[in-house]
Amino acid sequence: MSSAVPADPASAAGAMARIGLGGAALGNLFEVVDDAEVRRLLDAAWTDGCRRFDTAPHYGHGLSERRFGDALRRRARDGFVLSSKVGRLLTPAQSVPREQHAYVDGLPFVQHWDFSAAGTRRSVEDSLQRLGLARLDIAYVHDMDRHTHGAHADAVLRQVLDETLPALADLRREGLVGAIGLGVNDEQAVRDVLRHADLDAVLVAGRYTLLDHAALAQMLPACAARGVRVALGGVFNSGLLALGTRGGPATFNYAPAAREWLERTARIEAVCAEHAVPLRAAALQFPLAHPAVGELLLGARSVAEWRDNLAMLAHPIPEDFWRALRTRGLIPEEAPTPQAPARHAFASVTDA
Repeated sequence: MSSAVPADPASAAGAMARIGLGGAALGNLFEVVDDAEVRRLLDAAWTDGCRRFDTAPHYGHGLSERRFGDALRRRARDGFVLSSKVGRLLTPAQSVPREQHAYVDGLPFVQHWDFSAAGTRRSVEDSLQRLGLARLDIAYVHDMDRHTHGAHADAVLRQVLDETLPALADLRREGLVGAIGLGVNDEQAVRDVLRHADLDAVLVAGRYTLLDHAALAQMLPACAARGVRVALGGVFNSGLLALGTRGGPATFNYAPAAREWLERTARIEAVCAEHAVPLRAAALQFPLAHPAVGELLLGARSVAEWRDNLAMLAHPIPEDFWRALRTRGLIPEEAPTPQAPARHAFASVTDA
């Protein structure tokens, strides 16, 4: 492969080296987040040692990128790793709906798909304008999967291979982009691309979690064999693993949770109760145990949510808990689990 994923800056060594802040919520996903709260969150994450940040044009139609840029622009550029995405272009519009694609009160743009070489270049340049920065450390091709594009998925895959990835390689040679990867919700899309092209990194949301192990059998081993760094997002499966079955309307991957997922979650909750383990702690710590996983992106919309995530990462979980999940068929036999009862490395962040 021609480029490696940027190493974590030295200041991010230790507890936070594998943790990043995802930017979907900061684009007003589902609800408005106040500008002042966003700035407090980004400053708190930095203070806690977070040096990896992920955003996208899709998140609030540029709002998330603007907010990340405002917070990070004053930092030393080599002191953090920033990723954004290509595949959607934003066009100014005099009038836009208050809610677009689940984002509320975003910037006055409408979006359309464009995986062409010219569209890829424009996407990166537009993102850099919104961020107020001169390069992206990682550029992910966003949502090029079959679930998103349906009958057009094969044509999208071919265009990504023929145009998007070569255009990103050109931008890398020019210094506007560092590593190149995919940002998708479908592990099959990763395997489809890896059959034909090299990648430096992938960001996969919701496909390797305490509930959904779709990426375990093939995608994670394929990435490990090819030296592709894996970042995981959506480890709460958009809400079900954060709120549980009694926390209000349950969503799984941005839709009402089906009975099978509710029942499986209830069984996991029973094991959690037996061992006094918060469901959120198990959901956050489980995917990090896999050796192919290099990074976990935490979604938060407030300082309180961010700090709760860190506390859950530090929460001690006994080995018997993981053994019980495996015995009851709730996690696969081959799935790695955290070593316990030793405290998690993230304890140093929240105990300080």
